[in-house]
Amino acid sequence: MGWESKKGRDGLIRQTLKIGTRGSALALTQTRQIAALLQNQYPSMQIEIVVIKTSGDIQKDVPLAKIGGKGLFIKEIEEALLAGTVDLAIHSMKDLPAELPEGLQIAAVPVREDPRDVLISAAGRGVDDLPEGARIGTGSLRRIVQLHSWRPDLEIVPIRGNLDTRIRKMKQGDFDGIVVAAAGILRMGWAEQVTQFIPAERMLPAVGQGVLCLETRIGEADLDAGLAFLEDGRTRREVTAERAFLRRLGGGCSLPVAAFAEERGDALLIRGMVGSLDEQTLIRHRLQGSAEKAVDLGTELADALLDGGGRAFL
Repeated sequence: MGWESKKGRDGLIRQTLKIGTRGSALALTQTRQIAALLQNQYPSMQIEIVVIKTSGDIQKDVPLAKIGGKGLFIKEIEEALLAGTVDLAIHSMKDLPAELPEGLQIAAVPVREDPRDVLISAAGRGVDDLPEGARIGTGSLRRIVQLHSWRPDLEIVPIRGNLDTRIRKMKQGDFDGIVVAAAGILRMGWAEQVTQFIPAERMLPAVGQGVLCLETRIGEADLDAGLAFLEDGRTRREVTAERAFLRRLGGGCSLPVAAFAEERGDALLIRGMVGSLDEQTLIRHRLQGSAEKAVDLGTELADALLDGGGRAFL
């Protein structure tokens, strides 16, 4: 069923829209926020949120790098999208692999939430003030290699699970602190839990961190037009550069890589990092160029890191 042109405040409207998402509290919160914007724009549209359990949700006790990476959080949702079971999928952009399945596209990119990582610590201390040997929970190779570079004495302990699960484990004494994405904490309304917002200069975020992805099937121009009001051009250009970086490296969650692009006027600054698989060494680089050449900048940054020693890691 396509979008129909109607007179009145609805403008372009589809009678029904099925949105596919994971069932975690954060995924549902993010999806409901987008659904509310759609409902406000198209009051007559019937919106249904379809919860889909993914492989990443089922295999909770195994490190992501060992079971196929972050694509496991979206695989079943994309299959439902391709099958026509849902019309729109909403993901965290950082969960999206560098390459999309044939037939799917990123239809809209809303404005980015805070891209930084945060520390939530039991004693209310920042990273520099944590006691020697403090136990920090994170399941991210990207965070591990940067934490090791910053504080080699810290004991980094693997942790998986939803945000509320991680916070509960920290509060019950399993960890002295956990490092998670600021965006999820802020979207859940839990800002008071944060001990420290970690500067991107100190810990580069994951590709696409803080960004939501609205994914659709290719060829539904009417649906694309209906979602266009949610598009943020600046965020699109930034994340396009970051994903070009990831695509050139050929990596995902199984590799400790990071990239963060910031649009500054007509220019785009992109910083990147690649770490060794033993989590002990990292290489950083940055480039600046025209914001209209986001793909070229991301690709060039990846090449610079590879040529600067990163190829040995990969």
